Amino acid sequence: MNQQPQVKVGILSAPSIRFTLTGLYEGPERELMSGSFEARICDSGLSFTIGEKKYTSVEFNPTAYIGDTFELEGVTIGVDFHWQRKENQRFRGALRIVVADGKLTAINIVDVEDYLVSVISSEMSSTSSLALLRAHAVISRSWVLSMISRSDKPLASATSRPDVRALNPGPSLISYRDREDHLNFDVCADDHCQRYQGVSRVSTPVAAGAVADTHGEVLTYRGELCDTRFSKCCGGVFERFETCWDDKPRPYLQARRDGVNPLDYPDLTREEDARQWILGNPEAFCNTADKRILSQVLNGYDRETPDFYRWTERLSREKIAGLLRDRLDRDLGDIIDLVPLTRGTSGRIRELKIIGTNGELTIGKELTIRRALSESHLYSSAFVVEAGKRDSDGIPDAFTLYGAGWGHGVGLCQIGAAIMGERGYTYDEILRHYYIDADLTRLY
Repeated sequence: MNQQPQVKVGILSAPSIRFTLTGLYEGPERELMSGSFEARICDSGLSFTIGEKKYTSVEFNPTAYIGDTFELEGVTIGVDFHWQRKENQRFRGALRIVVADGKLTAINIVDVEDYLVSVISSEMSSTSSLALLRAHAVISRSWVLSMISRSDKPLASATSRPDVRALNPGPSLISYRDREDHLNFDVCADDHCQRYQGVSRVSTPVAAGAVADTHGEVLTYRGELCDTRFSKCCGGVFERFETCWDDKPRPYLQARRDGVNPLDYPDLTREEDARQWILGNPEAFCNTADKRILSQVLNGYDRETPDFYRWTERLSREKIAGLLRDRLDRDLGDIIDLVPLTRGTSGRIRELKIIGTNGELTIGKELTIRRALSESHLYSSAFVVEAGKRDSDGIPDAFTLYGAGWGHGVGLCQIGAAIMGERGYTYDEILRHYYIDADLTRLY
């Protein structure tokens, strides 16, 4: 690869999209356009209108890539998470609008390195150490290039395999949703992929400098691009890829302690060890309450969540029953118990059996569990369960979840990496800590 590619980023999906072209853009039939517009889906849901003209897709290309920008109104950030909200965002590059599933989708086509400056600015703070920013630039570049490289391959966005297990009779819903469900673009702009919030998020040259310092650098394993996942807080031990997504291991995404002695960690796949670890307060890089350091990787809406390393959630039995009906379309009656069946290397539950008066259901993987037990998402699936007071029928009034970490825990732990940067670790040392035996390679 001699030069950087462009990436197609899905920004917004809605029945109508309001946008403003600042500068001169070349629109349909090479017409030069500028100003404010609104695209509206037609009644058929198969096309849309802008003014008096009807389209199935349209693209606006800047006449000056550096100087021209466009703004989209009402972009949702934090989709399905507890901080979900809308904001207007400005972008460099081209704007493409297409019809998809009866709605309009706005797609930004932008150079990868410019995309990365916004990602680093959206995921990190300008107060972050240069080592952290450089490390994040490398993994964000590696991940987006891996998504681009397979965007022309057959997609398998969601896998769900109901079955009956010999050891656990009853239905199971073991599913995972990966980031390959985008048919019209390479990646989305939200936390389900990488946060990308356009040029409006870029406020200082620090992020741009970190991207420039690592221009074209990626992580590879045996010559292949690494799938460089990351999360906010691993909770003390890294999770393996296969706990959360497909069952094919990524050799560079292994279990390690997030600390100075990475091989010193208990077997958190064992229930008794996981319980002791999660209910404890073990030392780890990501075990910090330093607000100055947390502000490096947590935007204002992230800090609305007060607990990262350890957290507690109390759910009434009625709440859980209602969530299962709403989220999974399953009526298990009154909930009698929540039983972890299998755990990953970080203590995250891979399979959870839910026992109710109307039957049992085993659910997994980790994101399915997090969604099933929350109106948005639980912070992670690394939790232990304590039942409340039981009535005469043995049914608890509530369940308390004692949890660890925020996110899936695979790959780089942002809070842990922030601590490493503050302690003087270089960006390549940070990368080697989280991506075992991966090579730092310059791709272009």
